[in-house]
Amino acid sequence: MTTELVLHHLHTGTVLDPLYYITRNDILIGLDFGPVDARLTTLLKRRFGSDFTLKETQNRHPIDAHIENYLNGDLHAGEDLIVDCGGTPFQQRVWTTLRTIPVGKTWSYGELATKLGTPSAARAVGLANGLNPVSLFVPCHRVIGSNGTLTGYAGGLARKKWLLNHEKALEDNETPSLFSFLD
Repeated sequence: MTTELVLHHLHTGTVLDPLYYITRNDILIGLDFGPVDARLTTLLKRRFGSDFTLKETQNRHPIDAHIENYLNGDLHAGEDLIVDCGGTPFQQRVWTTLRTIPVGKTWSYGELATKLGTPSAARAVGLANGLNPVSLFVPCHRVIGSNGTLTGYAGGLARKKWLLNHEKALEDNETPSLFSFLD
Protein backbone atom coordinates (compact mmCIF):
# COMPACT_ATOMS: atom_id res chain seq x y z
CA MET A 1 0.00 0.00 0.00
CA THR A 2 1.45 3.35 -1.07
CA THR A 3 1.67 6.11 1.55
CA GLU A 4 0.30 9.47 0.41
CA LEU A 5 2.29 12.45 1.57
CA VAL A 6 1.35 16.07 1.00
CA LEU A 7 3.96 18.66 0.02
CA HIS A 8 3.31 22.22 1.20
CA HIS A 9 5.13 25.40 0.12
CA LEU A 10 5.42 28.45 2.31
CA HIS A 11 7.21 31.60 1.19
CA THR A 12 8.36 33.57 4.21
CA GLY A 13 10.17 36.49 2.61
CA THR A 14 13.25 35.62 4.68
CA VAL A 15 16.55 33.81 4.32
CA LEU A 16 14.54 30.67 5.10
CA ASP A 17 13.00 30.67 1.60
CA PRO A 18 12.15 28.46 -0.08
CA LEU A 19 10.56 26.47 2.74
CA TYR A 20 8.79 23.18 2.18
CA TYR A 21 7.11 20.81 4.55
CA ILE A 22 5.49 17.44 4.23
CA THR A 23 2.54 16.05 6.14
CA ARG A 24 1.08 12.60 6.43
CA ASN A 25 -2.44 12.51 7.80
CA ASP A 26 -1.91 16.18 8.79
CA ILE A 27 1.11 15.31 10.97
CA LEU A 28 4.38 17.06 10.19
CA ILE A 29 6.95 14.53 8.97
CA GLY A 30 9.39 16.78 7.11
CA LEU A 31 10.33 20.44 6.98
CA ASP A 32 13.28 21.71 5.03
CA PHE A 33 14.64 24.42 2.81
CA GLY A 34 14.56 23.94 -0.95
CA PRO A 35 14.97 22.62 -3.41
CA VAL A 36 12.56 19.92 -2.34
CA ASP A 37 13.98 17.36 -4.74
CA ALA A 38 17.27 17.31 -2.87
CA ARG A 39 17.67 16.49 0.83
CA LEU A 40 14.01 16.11 1.84
CA THR A 41 13.23 13.65 -0.93
CA THR A 42 16.34 11.65 -0.01
CA LEU A 43 15.17 11.47 3.61
CA LEU A 44 11.69 10.38 2.51
CA LYS A 45 13.14 7.63 0.31
CA ARG A 46 15.28 6.45 3.19
CA ARG A 47 12.17 6.24 5.36
CA PHE A 48 9.50 5.00 2.95
CA GLY A 49 11.53 3.44 0.14
CA SER A 50 9.70 4.05 -3.11
CA ASP A 51 6.35 3.26 -1.50
CA PHE A 52 5.02 6.81 -1.30
CA THR A 53 3.42 9.42 -3.49
CA LEU A 54 4.01 13.11 -3.01
CA LYS A 55 0.98 15.28 -3.72
CA GLU A 56 1.67 19.01 -4.00
CA THR A 57 -0.80 21.52 -2.64
CA GLN A 58 -0.97 25.29 -2.56
CA ASN A 59 -3.67 25.23 0.13
CA ARG A 60 -2.91 26.78 3.50
CA HIS A 61 -2.39 24.35 6.35
CA PRO A 62 -2.49 25.00 10.12
CA ILE A 63 1.30 24.47 10.21
CA ASP A 64 1.65 27.67 8.15
CA ALA A 65 0.40 29.63 11.19
CA HIS A 66 3.00 27.99 13.46
CA ILE A 67 5.79 28.97 11.07
CA GLU A 68 4.47 32.50 10.61
CA ASN A 69 4.00 32.98 14.36
CA TYR A 70 7.58 31.82 14.98
CA LEU A 71 8.89 34.24 12.36
CA ASN A 72 6.85 37.06 13.87
CA GLY A 73 8.47 36.61 17.28
CA ASP A 74 6.52 33.85 19.03
CA LEU A 75 9.63 31.74 19.46
CA HIS A 76 7.67 28.98 21.19
CA ALA A 77 5.29 28.53 18.26
CA GLY A 78 5.50 24.96 17.08
CA GLU A 79 6.69 23.48 20.36
CA ASP A 80 3.33 21.78 20.73
CA LEU A 81 3.26 20.49 17.14
CA ILE A 82 3.10 16.75 16.82
CA VAL A 83 5.93 15.60 14.59
CA ASP A 84 6.73 12.14 13.28
CA CYS A 85 10.37 12.02 12.29
CA GLY A 86 10.66 8.26 11.79
CA GLY A 87 14.28 7.17 12.19
CA THR A 88 16.09 4.62 14.30
CA PRO A 89 15.51 4.46 18.06
CA PHE A 90 18.80 6.37 18.62
CA GLN A 91 17.85 9.06 16.10
CA GLN A 92 14.44 9.39 17.70
CA ARG A 93 16.09 9.94 21.10
CA VAL A 94 18.37 12.60 19.62
CA TRP A 95 15.50 14.36 17.86
CA THR A 96 13.28 14.24 20.95
CA THR A 97 16.10 15.68 23.05
CA LEU A 98 16.67 18.46 20.50
CA ARG A 99 13.16 19.65 21.26
CA THR A 100 14.19 20.18 24.90
CA ILE A 101 16.90 22.73 24.08
CA PRO A 102 15.40 26.00 25.33
CA VAL A 103 14.81 28.86 22.94
CA GLY A 104 17.73 31.27 23.18
CA LYS A 105 20.18 28.54 24.19
CA THR A 106 22.64 26.39 22.30
CA TRP A 107 24.24 23.08 23.21
CA SER A 108 27.35 21.49 21.81
CA TYR A 109 27.23 18.05 20.25
CA GLY A 110 29.02 16.77 23.36
CA GLU A 111 26.44 18.35 25.66
CA LEU A 112 23.65 16.78 23.63
CA ALA A 113 25.38 13.38 23.82
CA THR A 114 25.76 13.78 27.59
CA LYS A 115 22.06 14.68 27.96
CA LEU A 116 21.32 11.41 26.13
CA GLY A 117 23.47 9.48 28.60
CA THR A 118 26.06 8.68 25.93
CA PRO A 119 28.81 11.26 26.48
CA SER A 120 31.23 9.53 24.10
CA ALA A 121 28.74 9.55 21.22
CA ALA A 122 29.13 13.17 20.06
CA ARG A 123 29.87 12.07 16.48
CA ALA A 124 26.83 9.76 16.36
CA VAL A 125 24.74 12.61 17.76
CA GLY A 126 26.12 14.85 15.01
CA LEU A 127 25.15 12.33 12.34
CA ALA A 128 21.63 11.99 13.73
CA ASN A 129 21.39 15.75 14.01
CA GLY A 130 22.28 16.06 10.32
CA LEU A 131 19.54 13.61 9.35
CA ASN A 132 16.81 15.48 11.21
CA PRO A 133 13.88 15.62 8.77
CA VAL A 134 11.97 18.40 10.58
CA SER A 135 14.11 21.53 10.59
CA LEU A 136 12.95 24.49 12.65
CA PHE A 137 10.59 22.61 15.01
CA VAL A 138 13.11 19.89 15.85
CA PRO A 139 15.70 22.61 16.44
CA CYS A 140 18.94 21.06 15.25
CA HIS A 141 20.11 24.62 14.52
CA ARG A 142 20.61 25.04 18.30
CA VAL A 143 23.54 22.60 18.26
CA ILE A 144 26.96 24.19 17.77
CA GLY A 145 30.61 23.20 17.98
CA SER A 146 32.22 22.72 21.38
CA ASN A 147 34.25 25.89 20.81
CA GLY A 148 31.10 27.92 20.16
CA THR A 149 31.41 27.99 16.38
CA LEU A 150 28.50 27.46 14.06
CA THR A 151 29.07 24.13 12.40
CA GLY A 152 27.24 22.20 9.73
CA TYR A 153 23.60 22.82 9.03
CA ALA A 154 21.73 21.18 6.19
CA GLY A 155 19.94 24.47 5.47
CA GLY A 156 23.26 26.33 5.27
CA LEU A 157 25.15 28.32 7.86
CA ALA A 158 23.46 31.60 6.85
CA ARG A 159 20.09 30.14 7.79
CA LYS A 160 21.48 28.67 11.03
CA LYS A 161 22.92 32.06 12.00
CA TRP A 162 19.65 33.78 11.11
CA LEU A 163 17.64 31.34 13.25
CA LEU A 164 19.99 31.66 16.24
CA ASN A 165 19.97 35.46 15.96
CA HIS A 166 16.18 35.41 15.70
CA GLU A 167 16.08 33.36 18.92
CA LYS A 168 18.71 35.64 20.53
CA ALA A 169 20.98 32.65 21.10
CA LEU A 170 24.21 34.19 19.79
CA GLU A 171 26.49 36.47 21.73
CA ASP A 172 26.45 39.14 19.04
CA ASN A 173 22.63 39.03 19.12
CA GLU A 174 22.05 40.99 15.98
CA THR A 175 18.35 41.58 15.65
CA PRO A 176 17.47 40.09 12.27
CA SER A 177 14.91 41.61 10.02
CA LEU A 178 12.38 39.14 8.70
CA PHE A 179 13.25 40.34 5.24
CA SER A 180 17.04 40.40 5.49
CA PHE A 181 19.45 37.93 4.05
CA LEU A 182 22.75 37.33 5.80
CA ASP A 183 26.15 37.78 4.19
